Amino acid sequence: MPFISAVYGLALIYLTALPIADGGESLAKEALTWFLTLAAIALTVCVVIPIERKIYPESRQFSLKPPTLAVAVGLILIAPLWLVTQEAVVYGLTSMIHSVQTELLVYSSEDFREDMLASVHAVLLAPVLEELCYRQLAISPFRSSKTRIAVCLLMALLFGILHVRNFIGASLAALLFGLVFIWSRNIWYAILLHAGSNLTGTLLGIYVYLGLGNIQTCKIPVIYLPDTKAVIACLVLAITGGLILYKKKR
Repeated sequence: MPFISAVYGLALIYLTALPIADGGESLAKEALTWFLTLAAIALTVCVVIPIERKIYPESRQFSLKPPTLAVAVGLILIAPLWLVTQEAVVYGLTSMIHSVQTELLVYSSEDFREDMLASVHAVLLAPVLEELCYRQLAISPFRSSKTRIAVCLLMALLFGILHVRNFIGASLAALLFGLVFIWSRNIWYAILLHAGSNLTGTLLGIYVYLGLGNIQTCKIPVIYLPDTKAVIACLVLAITGGLILYKKKR
C-alpha cells in the first residue's frame, strides 16, 4: 500500500503541476493547477479513500473530520517555529558534509509576483493532496504502531526524493507530519502543520520584499535562514499556539 500510495500521489502531483512545468507562471496557468489539484483532492476523498476503507477496515480508525477552530489556529501558530528549526537542522547537517555557501535573499517584483501566485497552491491545496496521499492512504491501513512508524519513515524518504533539491528538509517535515498523523489519528493535524509551514515561507518572502529584515539562502540544498527578528517572532507565535492547544486540551 505505501508504494501504491506513493505512485498514486506522485502521478497526481505531476499531473497537477503540468500547467506550470515550463516556467513563466501566469494567473491562467496557476488557476488551472488549482482546479486540477481540487479535482485530485475530490477524487481521493470521494473515491479512493472509501475504497481503501472497504479493503482495509483498520483505516477507519483515522478521522477525516476537521478539528475545532482553536486547535487549527494553535497548529498553524506552531508551524513557523518548526520551519525555522527544520532549516537550521538542514543547514547543520549539510555543513557537516561540506561548506554551505549562503547569500542574501533578494526579490524582484516579477519574482515576488510569481511566488505569491504559487503560494496560493502551496498553502491551500498542495498540503491537502500531499497529506492525503503520503500519510492518510499510506499509513492508515496498518494496525501495528511499529508498522505505521516504519511506513511513516519510508514515506518521508519518498517524499524527500519527490522534492529533489530539498531532500533533507522535505524528509524531516514529512517525518513530523506522519508522526503527528499517527499520534492524532486525524489527517487534518498534519495538513494544518504542513499548510502553516508553507504559509510561513510565504510570509518570510513578504518580510524580505518589504525590507523588514533579511534571510540567508542556499539553492542546493534549499535552505532559508531568517534573521533574529523573524526567529523571535516564530518563537512567540509557537508559544501562543502551544498555550491555545494546552488550554483546549484542559
